[in-house]
Amino acid sequence: MADLFSEAARELQAENAPLAVRLRPSSLDDLVGQQHVLAPGSALRRAIEEDRPPSMILFGPPGTGKTTIARIVAERTGAAFEEISAVSARVDDVRAVIARARDRLGGNGVRTILFIDEIHRFNKAQQDSVLHAVEDGLVTLIGATTENPYFEVNSALLSRCTVIELQALSEDELVTILERGATALGAEATPDVLGLLATRAGGDARAALQILELAHATAESEGGTVTEEHVLDASRKRPLLYDRKGDQHYDFASAFIKSMRGGDADASVYYLAAMLEAGEDPRFIARRMVILASEDVGNADPNALVVAVAAAQALEHVGLPEAALNLSQAAIYLARAPKSNASAVAIWEAREDVREHGNARPPAMLRSTGHTRAAKARGHGEGYVYPHDDEAGFDLSYLPEELRGRRYYRPSGQGEEQADGGEDR
Repeated sequence: MADLFSEAARELQAENAPLAVRLRPSSLDDLVGQQHVLAPGSALRRAIEEDRPPSMILFGPPGTGKTTIARIVAERTGAAFEEISAVSARVDDVRAVIARARDRLGGNGVRTILFIDEIHRFNKAQQDSVLHAVEDGLVTLIGATTENPYFEVNSALLSRCTVIELQALSEDELVTILERGATALGAEATPDVLGLLATRAGGDARAALQILELAHATAESEGGTVTEEHVLDASRKRPLLYDRKGDQHYDFASAFIKSMRGGDADASVYYLAAMLEAGEDPRFIARRMVILASEDVGNADPNALVVAVAAAQALEHVGLPEAALNLSQAAIYLARAPKSNASAVAIWEAREDVREHGNARPPAMLRSTGHTRAAKARGHGEGYVYPHDDEAGFDLSYLPEELRGRRYYRPSGQGEEQADGGEDR
C-alpha cells in the first residue's frame, strides 16, 4: 500500500512541479547556453559524453544550468549518483555517502558521483569530510554555487576540482527557453512579450519560466492571451545579480571607480544606483569616493575632497534612501572634476624611498633647536631662512641631503593644479 501511495505521490509531484523543473533538459543537446564550456568538441563536453567527468565546481548566477548539468552527468554516467544539499546536510550525511561509495566500488566496481548543491554553505569541517574521498578518487564531486568558490571553498578541496564558470543567459537564449515553456503551457505569446519576459528575467532561466507561468495563469483566468501587462504584473522587480562578498561586489565597485576616474558621469550614477539597489553598504561607497577625491582628482580641484567628505557625513546624518541624493551629487562632481593623480604618486614614491632607504634625517637647518640646550651647539637650525622675512627661504631645498633633487610632487597642469615649472633643487 505504501508503494502505491509513493508512486501516486511521484506522479502528482511531476504534474505539479514548477515549469522550470518540468522543462529541465536531459541532454547536452537540449541545454541552452554555456557554449563557452560545453560547445561540441570542448574538453568538458567530451569528458561528460565519454563518462569520465572530473570533479568540478559549477559556479555562476542563479538559473544558469548548474543543477541541470549535474543531472545530465547523472543521466549519461554509469556511476551511481548521490545528491545532497549543503543547506541541510550534516557531516554524518557526507560520511554515509562516502561509505556507500566505498561499498559500491569494492563490491561491484561501480563509481559514485556526489552532487553537492549550494556547496558554499558547507563549513570547513563539512568540506574537509569530503576532501579525502575526492583526493583518493572514491567519489567524483560536482559542487554547485552562486558564490565565487575562490572565496567560499577551501583551497585544498578547490585544488582537486576543475572550476567551471557559467554565465548569465543572454536574452536570445532566454527567448529560446521561453518558447519551449509557452509550448508546454499551450500559451500564446508574441515575440515582443517573450522579449520582455527575457529582459525581466535578468539572465535567469528559472526566473523567466516562473514569470511566464504566472503571467499565463493570470491571462488564462481572464480568458485572454499573455500580454506585456501580465508580464509586468508577474515580475514586479527585475532580479539583480549581485553579492556583497564576491565578484559582483568587486566588479561593480571597480566599474564605479573607473567611471568616475574616466569622467563618465552617466556611468558613475548607473553603477552607484546598481550597488544601492542591490543592498551594497553605502558607507563602503562613500569611502571609495573620498579616496578617489584625493587619488584621482587631488589638487586639480581641491573641493572634490570637500564634496566627497560632505557626502559621507550626509550619509551618516540622513541615511538611505534620501542620502542617495548626496552620493549621486558627489559621484557626478567627482566624475566631472579635472583629474590629477600627482598627490597620490607623490606619497607613493616618497613612501617607497622611505621603505627602501630608511628615514633619512632632515638637514641640520631644519632640526629642532628648542628641545635641548646643546642643539644649537650641534648646528641645529644653522642656515635656516624664515620665508616670511626673507623670500630666499622659498628657494631652499628642505629634503635630506641624500635626496636633494628628488621630485615627488609633479603638478599635472590640470584644473587648479598648475605646473610650477620649477627646476630640481
